[in-house]
Amino acid sequence: MKISSLVSLVNRAFHYVIINSEKYHIDESHAVRHSLDVYHYASQIYNSELPKQPFLMEQQPVIYASAILHDMCDKKYMDEAYGLREIREYMKDYMSTDHLSAMSSIISTMSYSKVKRLGYPDLGDYQMSYHIVREADLLAGYDVTRSFIYQMMHERYKYTESLELVDDLFDKRTFKYLPDKLFVTDFSKQKAKELHIKAKEDILQLHTFNNLRW
Repeated sequence: MKISSLVSLVNRAFHYVIINSEKYHIDESHAVRHSLDVYHYASQIYNSELPKQPFLMEQQPVIYASAILHDMCDKKYMDEAYGLREIREYMKDYMSTDHLSAMSSIISTMSYSKVKRLGYPDLGDYQMSYHIVREADLLAGYDVTRSFIYQMMHERYKYTESLELVDDLFDKRTFKYLPDKLFVTDFSKQKAKELHIKAKEDILQLHTFNNLRW
């Protein structure tokens, strides 16, 4: 794909995130901010893997579109199958039929809950692209602030209630990404170690702040 075409695809995908988030009242834990984070991580993982797996260059549109759009059919906000059809319709003039199909397969199978329940799908030639997008989403999951946003904006919990829920989420899920060996790329393994430490420090700092008495 030409660079100009790739730029158009990325712009198209982010525009969809904006209009779809407004339409379905998707809070920033799953909207533009999160899409940006996952896209940036996916770009870094892609660039780290490209020298070893040059075939990924042809799949770059799939990786970027999947990273940006992956939560635009999240069942927490809409019917998943309907949302996925809407994504395909919106992107059909910017991606080949094969790439649209691969993007759909990645988006519909990459969530943490599905991987834990069903394991990794067999996506054939697109298996590494799947892992790149999936890992980028996991790396973005180390963002403590994002978890607060979801609890307070979507679930409507108070700040102090959200702190307890974030604690529980990170203990039972996020801090188990590494022990559960959910990363396959070298970049993600190293980055996850750094983010793991930072998330622990962030949560400790939040508890320290929350214990202050004014």
